[in-house]
Amino acid sequence: MNKVCWPYFDPEFDTLPERIYGPTVCIDNESMEDCTVVKVDSVSKQGLLLEMVQVLTDMNLTISKSYISSDAGWFMDVFHVKDEHGNKLTDQKVINYIQQAIGTTGEIPSSAVAKTYTNKAVFGSEYPSEHTAIEMTGTDRPGLFSEISAALADLHCNIVEAHAWSHNDRLACVAYVSDQSTDTPIDDPGRLATIEEYITTVLRATAERSPSETHINPLQVKANGFPCGDCIKTNVERRLHQLMLSVRDFDGQCGPNMSRSTPSSAVGFGDEEGMRRTAVYIESCEEKGYSIVSVDCKDRPRLMFDTVCTLTDMQYVVFHASIGCHGDYAFQEYFIRHIDGYALNTEGEKERVIKCLEAAIERRVCEGVRLELCAANRVGLLSDITRVLRENGLAVVRAHVATKGEKSVNAFYLRDISGNEVDMDFVESMKKEILGPIDLAVKNDSRSTSPSPPDRSPTRFSLGDLLRSQLERLSHNFVPIN
Repeated sequence: MNKVCWPYFDPEFDTLPERIYGPTVCIDNESMEDCTVVKVDSVSKQGLLLEMVQVLTDMNLTISKSYISSDAGWFMDVFHVKDEHGNKLTDQKVINYIQQAIGTTGEIPSSAVAKTYTNKAVFGSEYPSEHTAIEMTGTDRPGLFSEISAALADLHCNIVEAHAWSHNDRLACVAYVSDQSTDTPIDDPGRLATIEEYITTVLRATAERSPSETHINPLQVKANGFPCGDCIKTNVERRLHQLMLSVRDFDGQCGPNMSRSTPSSAVGFGDEEGMRRTAVYIESCEEKGYSIVSVDCKDRPRLMFDTVCTLTDMQYVVFHASIGCHGDYAFQEYFIRHIDGYALNTEGEKERVIKCLEAAIERRVCEGVRLELCAANRVGLLSDITRVLRENGLAVVRAHVATKGEKSVNAFYLRDISGNEVDMDFVESMKKEILGPIDLAVKNDSRSTSPSPPDRSPTRFSLGDLLRSQLERLSHNFVPIN
């Protein structure tokens, strides 16, 4: 029998162009007076645009303008960026980090610069691989995040970090936990199964919920630093987008500031109500085989990340794009095709893209009160804090909790459970009464122009009767925010 020999192909051959012609990063501080221009050119690959946008947004940089162009397997991206104070980038360490991070095509360098200049205090863990990651999705209800926190405390899990989003009656949460007694990852399969069963019961407590709408996915993370599981390999905020997409939060009712059919020409930049509306619409560019997705909405940080993330996770490729802003309003235009090379052909597909982009823009916007506090970390702390909020009529609609050394840094977005605006008099009284051992930072993010409901019951939000007795026993665990 003749022996059949096949030619040998180096398995690394497919990535050879990428390794030879990797991203070239040019940072220009001379061309523009009010911003830094970041130019990147490289061999094109799916997901690379998102990786670059993620690098910039994770450093709290604002992308005020961007131009994306891709042709014949190559791309050129231009970003106009400012720091969190609205200034050019002048710190050479920051510039070097951007060049290094983007230049390694998404393999973020593990250097001291990364820990210093990326937003790890609230949005990411410095050592996520040392903990067990648990993903949760389900139908939201007032107090659900508090119940989840209490359940994990009952299971002797120390919550090292947690991120939760709620939108259109859906909740997505990613929590990093360790064993209460040993402070090590939880890797026992039996205990993981117990945690899953317990929290699934909590999530299914809403009678109207279908079982298919709830799932929990505990992911074991090895203590030696080699993580496994999508929620660790993926940026946490991107994972939250994916989880929300998986439970179809885009099928819920649009928020008060959303409009699915309004063309950009109908959105007035001058009137206040127009600036609060979001319009997503799709046109066809038949001669080039693209679908043109246009987004007009109120500008905010991380907006480009949210839209690019959603398009990428829906398996669309961005070939060309133009992003800009006019005052407080942003407009984005993407020339896309599906990953199979085809444009959006059916009305159903177009409607789904519109709804998913609207949901991606809306789910990060919280019109309410942002409450920040810093506390000496201990098991059950998050459960105690959220329970106090719940018992006083406040629902947590978004949360970011992280641990920095011996401290727990918490940021909560709150709404009144009854659906009314949070009474700022109540918040201010809380801030005044618990200054000293407990220090809070409060920000009113509400964009509503309607006045607060008159004649609110003073006893309902009386800290003397409701909060003081509950927080008094916790006060010695709090430390002032630096």
